[in-house]
Amino acid sequence: MRGTPERLLARLEWRVIHRLDGRLAGGDYRTAHRGSGTDLVGLREYTEGDDARHIDWNVTARLNEPQLRVFTEDRELTAWLALDRSASMTVGPPGRGKDDVLGELALVLARLFGRGGNRVGALFYDTGPNNTGPNNTGAVRVVPPGTGRRHALRIAAELARNTRTAELARNTRTAGRPGSTTDLAAMLDAVAKLARRRALIVVISDFIGDGDWGRSLLRLVPRHEVVALRVTDTADDELPDVGLVVVEDAETGEQLVIDSSDPLLRARLRAGVDERDARLAAGMRRAGVPVHRIGTDADLARALIEVVEHTRRRRA
Repeated sequence: MRGTPERLLARLEWRVIHRLDGRLAGGDYRTAHRGSGTDLVGLREYTEGDDARHIDWNVTARLNEPQLRVFTEDRELTAWLALDRSASMTVGPPGRGKDDVLGELALVLARLFGRGGNRVGALFYDTGPNNTGPNNTGAVRVVPPGTGRRHALRIAAELARNTRTAELARNTRTAGRPGSTTDLAAMLDAVAKLARRRALIVVISDFIGDGDWGRSLLRLVPRHEVVALRVTDTADDELPDVGLVVVEDAETGEQLVIDSSDPLLRARLRAGVDERDARLAAGMRRAGVPVHRIGTDADLARALIEVVEHTRRRRA
């Protein structure tokens, strides 16, 4: 997060948000699910995960199979931004690391959603050595849902605060106190506790971590619309061929001396990256959650337009 929140938002409004205007209609900010409003649209067959309170028992008795009342969607959308602030998110070029891209994405989305009167909340999940919660899970900070430009700036201020905390955590870690790997399941469970009503949940992370996150994701999708924005950098996937180097696990701080020219080592690392990516893709596919890859070198406006166009195609 470079500069003050006000300056950063002004820069993003000029460079990104103005370019998105006209490409993003108001309907693009709304969930694809029907809501729990007051206007009845019709009936459909009940499926697992539906709210049983909306079952029409009279029609169910006549047809001998569960039928659900479908209402028009609530006018206002509540969106939750689940933001991974773990150590691996600091990887990337100076001034353009994954945490910088995460911050810009969060601020743009908060501003876009909030302009239409929708409410936006943010959850910050941090696994630094001084930021662990109960049972060694990450510490959670929350900005409750709000709307408008002032609220977007509040989220930006918390992002800046988390960035300063991450810098202190990295200094502590290099002094010999390793951090924890990201428990993706705990992060998803934390946002599930906050989103009590149907919501749009945007998870912004590099998805480098552990935990049985697949089950947590499957518990989210019947009730909410979930979108995953995967922030990546070439350093996540490639090892430069420069001979003997000291490498450090971005999550735990563990250091090793390796020969980056060793072809067997390079092959094992490549296989590990491919396995990680395949596991992520399979878990998202099972849950029916779209995952959009956004590199640290990506044009943010173009990347978000591609996300919206992909969402339109899925809803068509």
